Amino acid sequence: MVRRVEAPLKVHLVENFNLPMKYYFAIALISLVNFSSLSQSLGYTDLAMLFSENDENGSARFVGMSGAFGAVGGEISAMNVNPAGISIYQSNAYNATFNSRNTDIISNYYNNSLTTKEQFFNLSQAGAVLVFESINNSKWNKFAIGFNYKIVKDFNDSFSAQGNSGYATFTQFPMDQQTVPIDYSIGKIQSFSSTTSGELSEASIVFSAVHENKLYIGGGFNTYELNFNQRTLLTEVNNDVNGNELEVDLYQENNSVGSGFSLNAGFIYKLDRSFRFGLAYQTPSWFSEILQDTNFYPNDDYDIGETTFYQGDEVITESNDWAYIAYKLKTPSKFTASAALIFGKHGLLSIDYSRNNYQNLKLSEGFFRDENRFFQNDLRNTHNLNIGSEFRFERFSLRGGYKYKQNPLKNSSDIDNIKGYSFGGGYNFGDTKLDISYSDSNRKNSYDFFSQYSNINAANLTTENRTVTVTLSFNL
Repeated sequence: MVRRVEAPLKVHLVENFNLPMKYYFAIALISLVNFSSLSQSLGYTDLAMLFSENDENGSARFVGMSGAFGAVGGEISAMNVNPAGISIYQSNAYNATFNSRNTDIISNYYNNSLTTKEQFFNLSQAGAVLVFESINNSKWNKFAIGFNYKIVKDFNDSFSAQGNSGYATFTQFPMDQQTVPIDYSIGKIQSFSSTTSGELSEASIVFSAVHENKLYIGGGFNTYELNFNQRTLLTEVNNDVNGNELEVDLYQENNSVGSGFSLNAGFIYKLDRSFRFGLAYQTPSWFSEILQDTNFYPNDDYDIGETTFYQGDEVITESNDWAYIAYKLKTPSKFTASAALIFGKHGLLSIDYSRNNYQNLKLSEGFFRDENRFFQNDLRNTHNLNIGSEFRFERFSLRGGYKYKQNPLKNSSDIDNIKGYSFGGGYNFGDTKLDISYSDSNRKNSYDFFSQYSNINAANLTTENRTVTVTLSFNL
């Protein structure tokens, strides 16, 4: 057995170093950015879009109505949709939410299909609203302050793909000492696995007030904590013309952490007892520094991560030192218009339309020129729709909803959009409420783990998420 380990320069981008060192590290980082877009792990355009997604987690009531609460209010977990809604509460409220997600990812790669099934559990949301009545004859009848924690995006997922494109990308054994090295150019098997973990969480504080029992206004401040990990393993088995076999494993890992913030504001206006409408705006989320710790920094033609070659009884491993990179991210802003019909104590019907400004998605200036050009030229501002309904039978409630989220890629088709439905119910015990919901959503996309080779197809992925959400609420 032969083992060879080579370690290239470790990159650590920091502020306030002298000009020659800064220039040197800038060149290294540019090389990494350009090269990592050809790696098997997610590139920076993919990561920026992933970190901009929202799973629309919330209470079981919120999820059961597919998040259509922009003009409804009276729901703790909806304060990030329209912060004005918390002053619809008549008394202090507290809740906590747990969910269980079952995910199936079906991969198709060169007519070979694999299915990965997994289940995940989360404390997905917890919050409180404190209500203060006006102590004088002011036209401002009521004030409220709200606090909420929720998981914006759950990154826990995994999938595998396997097939044979017939094209070999690793064609030589590094320690081959022959004058004419053996050419392993006959592709036999390609297999790929990706496992992601972590979450993007949000903590919000919101203020709201009511004017003459008709106009509800609110504003909020949101902070974010990002924790993301991806581990990928690409295995390729190739033959030469004599049937000799070369197997290669390429392992890559990426750990990213960061923190950010955003602001939001909105209003709800009661036109009469039956109809209300609302408008809300959420600024981009600004991440001043995302720290990435990764092993797929380029060293030579093969060593882009940890690469292990198996040829007969010989095994060679080439591994990189880890690269430490810091960059900034600005996610899309969001505008939401909402309307709701209220049927007294019998129920409601609501609709939210939102527009996400994906063309303003941006990474750090300078180093990410190509990525930012891609956001401007290849992404579109998306149209999204949430519809929800609730019917009450004394203490018991039934709910249902539908959501549609447009894919931000301009060249995507309708099947690439996210479509989902939800339903649920709840029982009011008085000061305590128990709610449960079920939601189902699906999407289709592709993963190109040989992106540097135009003649190798990407794997097609179909993802179905089925989530059960349970919330316990208290009104005091």
